[in-house]
Amino acid sequence: MEKKRIVIALGGNALGESLHEQMAAIQKTSRYIIALVGEGHEIVLTHGNGPQVGLILDCLDSYRVNHDIDAFSLSVCVSITQGYIGYDLQNVMREEILNQNLHVPVSTVITQVVVDKDDPAFMEPTKPIGKYVSGQFARGQIAAGNTFKDFGAKGFRQVVASPKPQHIVESETIRALLRAGQLVIACGGGGIPVIRQGNHLKGVPAVIDKDLTSALLAGMINADYLVILTAVEKVFLHYGMENETTVDRMNIAQAKRYIEEGHFGKGSMLPKVEAGIWAATQNPACKTIITSIERLSDGFNGITGTLIEY
Repeated sequence: MEKKRIVIALGGNALGESLHEQMAAIQKTSRYIIALVGEGHEIVLTHGNGPQVGLILDCLDSYRVNHDIDAFSLSVCVSITQGYIGYDLQNVMREEILNQNLHVPVSTVITQVVVDKDDPAFMEPTKPIGKYVSGQFARGQIAAGNTFKDFGAKGFRQVVASPKPQHIVESETIRALLRAGQLVIACGGGGIPVIRQGNHLKGVPAVIDKDLTSALLAGMINADYLVILTAVEKVFLHYGMENETTVDRMNIAQAKRYIEEGHFGKGSMLPKVEAGIWAATQNPACKTIITSIERLSDGFNGITGTLIEY
């Protein structure tokens, strides 16, 4: 098979909500991803961090209150999750590479992503982070200036701004590592959100959607494929209804029509389909596959999954 350059986006929820769950999930995931490495493909692995960044923020806020120190910014918390999730991914991927008698170095890149300071997303927080909490706890946090959303029976969850990514600062580094034959872990949590102030990059309180950042990265490094891993094998139309059906493939025009018809949930499938549209818009040669981790190889080989193309 011809060597391909592939960006694989792994969801934060797929990593669990504790270090133990994270390690178990990564060990399972690594086998499927390294199988593609064994076929000679170039891989950049991105990942979400919704549950993890909320946990870090809660822990640091608790420490801050008890020790009377300055608050930790959300952008710093995103960088921390990039480090510790990357550390686990890097080591487990390396171990699986060696188990399969391969010789591919693995690197984690702490990645900054430029956003627009005037992005309207800052006025309307929508990105859930952290764990579900009670209404009583949420009301206390709201009084302290945070934004929480009611998710019904699950409880309340903090939401923050999710601006659109504009530029990946370390894209040249990622390209250089790929040219050197490395498996690269980058853009964790959608990237550390920063704005430009002259030559200075200033962190801002936000979490960027990792699928949109992955699409931007796919365009910037001329990837052949963007693979978005999710809980389902394919994209559905009329999800949960009697006339529910799966989609094998769609082009940009079809995908936009399905979005206009309201087929995809804002907090679930919508950003994944939008990422596929954006990847193809930036580079018509780049195709997006949406499928589950268990069907990664089958999805890449056209047996299952949903393909989005120009």
